[in-house]
Amino acid sequence: MTLITTIQIIVSILLVLSILLQHRASGLTATFGGAGATFVQRRGAEKFVFRATIVLSGVFFALSVIQWYL
Repeated sequence: MTLITTIQIIVSILLVLSILLQHRASGLTATFGGAGATFVQRRGAEKFVFRATIVLSGVFFALSVIQWYL
């Protein structure tokens, strides 16, 4: 395995964990109109996990493109 592949595996595991850690307050009831549309502001750890998910997805995409060209 190359170094890029190893880093990509680590980033993918962290990305999956960060996605699983995110909490959805509305659930399936909002799909059928059971709950009103409310704006929830992210604070603290939830904000960190949200931004970490965005960064990890960008890193994963960049590593995939780099690995494609190498």
